[in-house]
Amino acid sequence: MPQNREPDTGGNRRVAVVYRDETTGPADGDDTAAMAALLRGSSWNFDVVTAGPEGELGVREALQLPGVVLYGQPGGSGDDESAFRRQRRDKGAIRRFVASGGRYLGICMGGYLAEPGFFNLFPGRVHEYYSSKGALVDSDEPALVPVHWRGETREMYFQDGGYIVPRRRSAETVNVLARYGNGPIAAATAPFGDGMVGVCGPHPEAPPEWFRNADLRCPDPADDLGRDLIDSLMTAPLTT
Repeated sequence: MPQNREPDTGGNRRVAVVYRDETTGPADGDDTAAMAALLRGSSWNFDVVTAGPEGELGVREALQLPGVVLYGQPGGSGDDESAFRRQRRDKGAIRRFVASGGRYLGICMGGYLAEPGFFNLFPGRVHEYYSSKGALVDSDEPALVPVHWRGETREMYFQDGGYIVPRRRSAETVNVLARYGNGPIAAATAPFGDGMVGVCGPHPEAPPEWFRNADLRCPDPADDLGRDLIDSLMTAPLTT
């Protein structure tokens, strides 16, 4: 639930802002809480502030708090065009934050919103994976999908996430972390201005209850993959 107070972000703590609205909350598996837990559990020891209609603060206000180094856009229900309409007014603030050295973490819906036409942060397109030729899943329902993450094959929770197609002229700046079992890019990072953008189609942050609720076998947790994505975002050399 939203809290009617400004969070304490004093000192030298790193702060991550994670978006929250009615599409990212408990009715849909609480993507905001799952991303927040992944960030808190990372080696970067983030404090997390939620932002948006169901968050502690507005997005633009939250991004101006002391110590904010990362903005997280989690998964959510609905389509990407509707999701962007809800956040159109935040686009400029998000782009300025990343361009000035901040980090953007987009998982599932958050990956779609990073592409041109929406927040326009990632140098390439993010397309719907399940409807692509050769996809290893055939619907937007929850599923397990095999992913080759830095050469290791893992199964990850998937629900209508995207695959990434970098622009040809920008391909050398894109760091590919993972590919779906049939080849398309599943997770990658790329620079934007003085900052960095990370997108991921499957859900490395998925908690065990997501698998149980979808009647899926729960494989080994993938939060180590999520931590690798965060580490790549926070430590990658920038190309401008």
